[in-house]
Amino acid sequence: MNREEAQQYLSCAMSIGEQLLVSGAEVSRVEDTIRRICIAYGADKVDVFSITSCIIATMSGEDFGVCTQTRRVTGMFNDLHKLDELNQLSRSICETKPKPEQIMAKLEETLRGQQYSFGIQVLIYALISGSFAVFFGGDARDMIASAMIGILLKFLESFLKKGSLNKLITALICSVAGGFLANLSVMIGLGSHADFISIGNIMLLIPGVAFTNSLRDMFSGDTITGLVRFLESVLLAIIIALGFTLSYLLF
Repeated sequence: MNREEAQQYLSCAMSIGEQLLVSGAEVSRVEDTIRRICIAYGADKVDVFSITSCIIATMSGEDFGVCTQTRRVTGMFNDLHKLDELNQLSRSICETKPKPEQIMAKLEETLRGQQYSFGIQVLIYALISGSFAVFFGGDARDMIASAMIGILLKFLESFLKKGSLNKLITALICSVAGGFLANLSVMIGLGSHADFISIGNIMLLIPGVAFTNSLRDMFSGDTITGLVRFLESVLLAIIIALGFTLSYLLF
């Protein structure tokens, strides 16, 4: 393998690692995946460093010398199905060792994989909101009101994401809207308890998975990444609480 081919294989490994990180994988998984792919193609030594926003990888071998690449990572969400598909892809690459163009074709196919339609996502938002409103003590009217607000929040969230707003600003706007609509629904007689309705809507926004992932990273030894994710989760939770507080001050 010459130097040009080594750069291509390293780029492919970095692309897979980037998508793993974006899909919610822990840093140790990202680093191990890139390392295994590079070693499968003949690298003698591979050093990978990753945090939530950056991946740096260096691999060395007798035939191609030393190759280093850096990848800036933006935007993160949790997609366990895509995460599983990427894991299967990385294992297949290590076993069959396809060409770079074949790797990228399989990666693009994985990224185009089946996802929940917008209608299903709206239904899920309504189900989550209504269920938690009842779980925390609300009645049937609160469940209906919370489910309807959950649907509106999904449309609002999708609209805000199209504008590429910062996720903190998006969370603030959605939380203010959720709190305002909860109080409004009680005023017009649709719901009974604004607090239970709001709790159902809050569950759509709280960063529970991100907070859990931060603890997972810290326990696995990736302290920097764990602390970054922990601070992001705490800041997001504060923004959500502030948004609902502001909406209640209006009433």
